[in-house]
Amino acid sequence: MTLKNRISLLVSLLFTILFGLASTVIFILYSNYRKEEFRDRLEIKALSNIKLLVNVKQIDNQLLKIIDQNSINKLYDEKTLVFDSNYKLIYSSIDDAKINWSVDDLKYLKKNKTFFKQQGDYEVYGVFYDTNDKDFYALISATDDYGKKKLLFLRYILILSYIFFTCVCWVATSFAVRKIMNPLNAFHQKIKNINENNLDTRVETKSSKNEIDLIANEFNFMMDRIEVSYQKQKEFTAHASHELRTPLSRITSQIENVAADSKTTPESKSFLKTILSDVNQLTELINSLLILSKIDTKNHENNEVHRMDEILFSAIENLNKSFPDFVILFEIEENENLDTALEIKGNKNLLEIALSNVLKNACVYSDNKQAKVKISSEDKNLILSISNTGTTLSEEEQKNLFQPFMRGKNSKGTTGFGLGLRIVQRILTLHKATINYSISSGNINLFQILFNL
Repeated sequence: MTLKNRISLLVSLLFTILFGLASTVIFILYSNYRKEEFRDRLEIKALSNIKLLVNVKQIDNQLLKIIDQNSINKLYDEKTLVFDSNYKLIYSSIDDAKINWSVDDLKYLKKNKTFFKQQGDYEVYGVFYDTNDKDFYALISATDDYGKKKLLFLRYILILSYIFFTCVCWVATSFAVRKIMNPLNAFHQKIKNINENNLDTRVETKSSKNEIDLIANEFNFMMDRIEVSYQKQKEFTAHASHELRTPLSRITSQIENVAADSKTTPESKSFLKTILSDVNQLTELINSLLILSKIDTKNHENNEVHRMDEILFSAIENLNKSFPDFVILFEIEENENLDTALEIKGNKNLLEIALSNVLKNACVYSDNKQAKVKISSEDKNLILSISNTGTTLSEEEQKNLFQPFMRGKNSKGTTGFGLGLRIVQRILTLHKATINYSISSGNINLFQILFNL
């Protein structure tokens, strides 16, 4: 799970839990308040009936029932019972509702003065009234239909509010966190695209000193040091390679002179040819390292337009001079967009080196010293397909194909250092092109170079 999703989830869960707890507390408090308020209403009603019986001498039970029935404080489904000190029922309202009572309830009332309890859907309140002459007990029962409706309405309101605001919170939190994390996403994309060809990439920072900007500043400072170190390493490789070329050239010349001397014996000439072959390989290695060290976006920015077919023909011609036994078959696809696709901006010399290396690699590792080249276009993009027949690479070898000094099992018996394809990839990356290897069918190795226009 990503950091922004984790933050959104935690914030939303926290709000959901807190809002749920708050809604529950509000409902419980209001429920208790309703009970207390209804208990007070029952108490007032019970005491008013007792006081009428006690204080108004002329009133009788029938008159009290009429007064009770027309009271403005009439309760829903109400039932009132009044008992004297001998637990004798002296008054009962005309309602049909029933109150379950016992003498033990009245004794409990005398001891505790009041009680309030639930009997099914009814709520019963009992009160003990003490006068100078005699004692009275009153039990009143009713249902708080109005209060329960309000409580039910509050429950629905809280549930709907909980669902609605929880959904709003999840959406708003996700949007807000995504907006806050946008600089971090841009930071991630910058880092993701950094390679040895664009070490000068830096992350933009704002004046605000938040955590993301602090990390970006430290990252930029780190990239400054890496770029300086990398440039120093490349400069050292370039200088060392350049310095080694001079003595190797002298050695090569001296060996060739001695080998050409008529006084040199055939055995010595054979030995000198072996040495010369090793020196040439060493020279080729140094030249490859020198090319790699010089390939740099800053130093090879070139907007000059070249035709890739002309560069390809030049590379084939130069390759045939060095390896006359190599056979390169050429094919070009007829397409109305091909003329436009063949025009590539870049460095002609570097592109020729890249194509020469791929062609040489295809011929060297083929089983018949042949390679097939096909030029085509797709969506105005130029595609160069170079294929040969021979031993194919395993999946593990394909993963490391463009790594320096990597050589597959099919390289046994052939000279090389595993730098050719690495140079090709660096040059093509410089020109915003890609190279891919695949096994088209059977034992056919296929390299595809794609130039994005």
